[in-house]
Amino acid sequence: MGTFTILLGGELVRTPRLERQIEGSRVIAADAGIGHARMLGLMPELWVGDFDSVPANLPKDLAAVPRKVFPAEKDMTDGELAIAEALQRGATSLVLAGAFGGKRADHAFLHLALAVRLTETGTTVLLTSGAQEGVPVLPGSASFDYDDGTLFSVLGFSELSGLTVTGAKWPLDRVEVAFGSSLTISNEVKGRLGIALERGRALLLAHPYPLPES
Repeated sequence: MGTFTILLGGELVRTPRLERQIEGSRVIAADAGIGHARMLGLMPELWVGDFDSVPANLPKDLAAVPRKVFPAEKDMTDGELAIAEALQRGATSLVLAGAFGGKRADHAFLHLALAVRLTETGTTVLLTSGAQEGVPVLPGSASFDYDDGTLFSVLGFSELSGLTVTGAKWPLDRVEVAFGSSLTISNEVKGRLGIALERGRALLLAHPYPLPES
């Protein structure tokens, strides 16, 4: 299975969990996302984008990464272009590092929705900022290795039918969740978290490394 880490421009912190998730992966940077490479100890094999937000004073080795340049007026974001390059190179699993936050809420939303769509077509996707991470949830069941007390939410991208949540402070048993409902926001892991869904599409958003409040 080919795992690629895609370096995106959102916020990112280095954690032991993130280190394990990206270990041994191939790396593609999307525009400003290359700014995360040195912090993570990564050397991208490709750097894509329109290069309108290149970090200043890049080390020479990162500045020399092979580039694939696209015009500023294009019909795909730099992040989606980087993902497309990874898929062309045989990626079956993606870690979207820096997928949250940043200056563009529209790009953050795209990353969430794109992760769900890619999962529907058979690609494994993890979105992460190091502090929080997202995993698409489609019909079926899955379990997760989060510690007790980990805050999590299930974000519905549609109406959800037959949603079951176990190993949580507030378990759910085959509930119907309206699109836009806050029912599945702010739960806590209590045991082995399991999520099953009969119909719909969603995203599990968990906070394994909560940042201190400023």
